[in-house]
Amino acid sequence: MRMIPEKSYKNCLKTMYGFRRFGIKLGLSTIKKILKGLENPQQKYGCIHVAGTNGKGSVASSLASILYQSGYKTGLYTSPHLVRFNERIQINNRPISNKNVVAAYNAVRQVHHGKREPTFFEFATAMALYEFGSQQVDWAVVETGMGGRLDATNVIQPELSIITNISLEHRDYLGDTVSQIATEKAGIIKRCKPVVTAIKQKDARRVVEQIAAQKNTVLYRLGRDFRVRRKQAGSFSYYGLKNTWHDLQTALRGSHQTDNAALVLAACEILSERKARLELANIKKGLRTNHWPGRLETVSENPLIMMDGAHNQAAARNLAGFLSSNLAGSNITLVIGILDDKPYKVMLNSLLPLASRVVLTRAKIDRALDPQRLQEVAGEYGLESTIIPDVVKAVKYAIDTSAPDDAICIAGSLYVVGEAKEAFDKGMI
Repeated sequence: MRMIPEKSYKNCLKTMYGFRRFGIKLGLSTIKKILKGLENPQQKYGCIHVAGTNGKGSVASSLASILYQSGYKTGLYTSPHLVRFNERIQINNRPISNKNVVAAYNAVRQVHHGKREPTFFEFATAMALYEFGSQQVDWAVVETGMGGRLDATNVIQPELSIITNISLEHRDYLGDTVSQIATEKAGIIKRCKPVVTAIKQKDARRVVEQIAAQKNTVLYRLGRDFRVRRKQAGSFSYYGLKNTWHDLQTALRGSHQTDNAALVLAACEILSERKARLELANIKKGLRTNHWPGRLETVSENPLIMMDGAHNQAAARNLAGFLSSNLAGSNITLVIGILDDKPYKVMLNSLLPLASRVVLTRAKIDRALDPQRLQEVAGEYGLESTIIPDVVKAVKYAIDTSAPDDAICIAGSLYVVGEAKEAFDKGMI
């Protein structure tokens, strides 16, 4: 790789990954100091903020796709990446170049960050907001990392906030109840700026409604203020705040993606009344052409090989629903690895009944759960289980021992999916 002045791309990332040793530190003082040193680039473009337990990336990427199809220069910030860091920071649906990663890294590195060294996520967030300013985007769609209230992304002042849903996650940081977690997620709501949500639990809804009222903002809720109706052949109708739209399709697979699309469409209605020109033809095209890797993504037809991050209880349940609806009667080999902070027993209880056998693996990250723990649960179902710690070898084994009409599902963690996807992209599998 050609060396870039001051730092190479690879050296920049090596330094950034070193910030992981500072762990997760919720709070906004460090990121605010960094952005002040960068002359607050986040104030130079319109923002949409997306939080929630599941579906954040799908909603954010769909909205960014629609804005791009509508003629706006659009930034998208998401996490984690699957294969390359550049995926986190996109301009017009394309990851930024290595050169731009280095330029953003150098800009952030040169400013004062206060007493504490920034975490990896704080540094990456500052890079993204700087890059969007440097590229002079019209709109930036920004996904939270964890929570919302104290998440590093919560320095933006969005025109609109979206909270997809709530379930128990990151309890060490966000709380032990859905109400506590809802309080953290709802921390992205800004005064007099509308919020859209698909939250269903009464306790969580009550919290979000109270915070929206305190901030003097209007809350739009899926199922009350807007809804969708699924039809055959994957299309659906949207009954919205003021509009009714028929014959809509999303490129993202799974029935849960229709609910995610509903949030996006409600957001489009709100943005159209405020600062964006979003025509129905471009909205439809943006939904139809959006691509969000590693979420019910098919990488082979013979045998059928699918990858889905399914990294928590709700995501595993969604994946199970898709498999039972679309692959009923198929011999499914489940290749799965889960992180140690996830409810692995509950996740496996959703997925194992649908599998004919299971290959247990682990991602190359220190938070990966020992496959032996997973095998104990698999044993309760009487399934044939094989432990192959290396993800790529685990996938190869599954392929080599499957019949052409069998199905293989790689799941349990976006890190597992990322390692598999990189191997497919490089022709290693």
